[in-house]
Amino acid sequence: MGETGVGAPTPMANPTFRRLVAAWSVGNLADSALFLTLAVWMKDLTGSSSAAGLVFLALGAPVILAPPIGLLADRVRRRPLLIAANLTGAAVAATLLGVGSSSDLWVIYGVAFAYGSLGILNNAAQSGLLRDILPDEQLDAANGILTTIDQGLRIATPAGGVAVYAVLGAHALALVVGGLLMLTAILLTATRVVESAPDRRAEGSTFWSENLAGLRHLRSVPVLWRMIAVGAIAFGVIGSFDTLIFEIVEHGLDRSPSFVAILLSLQGAGSILGGLSAARVLRRRGALGTVGLALAVMGTAVMVMAVAVLTVPLLPVVAGAMFGAGVSVPWMIVAMTSTRVRLTPPQLQGRAAAAMNMGLTVPQLASSAAGAAIVTIVDYRWLAGAAAVVLLACAARLVLDRVEIAGSGAQEPYGQGTLVP
Repeated sequence: MGETGVGAPTPMANPTFRRLVAAWSVGNLADSALFLTLAVWMKDLTGSSSAAGLVFLALGAPVILAPPIGLLADRVRRRPLLIAANLTGAAVAATLLGVGSSSDLWVIYGVAFAYGSLGILNNAAQSGLLRDILPDEQLDAANGILTTIDQGLRIATPAGGVAVYAVLGAHALALVVGGLLMLTAILLTATRVVESAPDRRAEGSTFWSENLAGLRHLRSVPVLWRMIAVGAIAFGVIGSFDTLIFEIVEHGLDRSPSFVAILLSLQGAGSILGGLSAARVLRRRGALGTVGLALAVMGTAVMVMAVAVLTVPLLPVVAGAMFGAGVSVPWMIVAMTSTRVRLTPPQLQGRAAAAMNMGLTVPQLASSAAGAAIVTIVDYRWLAGAAAVVLLACAARLVLDRVEIAGSGAQEPYGQGTLVP
């Protein structure tokens, strides 16, 4: 991770990027501690796996606001925007202090929705900052570093957040999360960036044309559009695991809901390996090849998990499958994010990030909602097996797309040069 060529400096040699990494790490520590605990808290309050799964739906629902959020990130200075977003997140976390019983469930869903909105904003604004801070050839290594931190924190942080919740209560965790987000804002104030000028509204443009500019750009770049189209199908089954994981733990492995945190920690361990190797895999296989490989590994892991709980519940097999799925996640994230940032002009970074986020999250939300409903009718083991088949088919489609692009004479943006739209 971090290599950008023989003798070339790594992103961590850049002091501005190091400060951004520090802020990113603290902010993600807060997010990782909170997101799973909200679902566990909901499960404890209601006893329902569907209610717990709907917390993840609330986290993803703000994707409907992605276009205007992306436009905001392109129209203002991004560092001050990130500072304001983290301070807002700290205030939102404080509202959890008012939750005392099942009659306050709407507050938990509201906090999840707010955090989902702030997550889209952070992603859109950070894309522009990375483009301003680093040269193109360091973007894959930089995203590998950030993704490793993001996914690697899942090793201890979800379990730690649930532990704080179990021992000290949800209110104590809310205070910890709020404090961490305030610290993130302080660290961002020390991150000095010479930003590119914010985009200005073009004369004669309409509200819709301005908001959809990111989507139009993505459609104009073949490698980006193919990844998003196939990725949307894959995420259309991945979301069902927001509910299925609770069913696998409770009924397949006969464990308490809190054990989900242990499995996600194993996934985080796999993600460290994936993050460390993501830039190297991307340069060797290209963007489409890397995303295809990630989906193949993920589909295989899900199939193994489904077979394990369908026959004799085997905890080591399920744990190994979660680790393998964890390895694949950074490969997919780094390939898609680095390619998008590299092939998008500065003034469109926020809207392109938001458009990609929306293209992948809407199908995930739909499958999350469908999973919460269907799991009460169809056995979760068969649902997991069906999801595995879809993921493997998506991997095969990207392999064919890669061959087709190579045959057309175009090139992917890693390993063989830059793809010409």
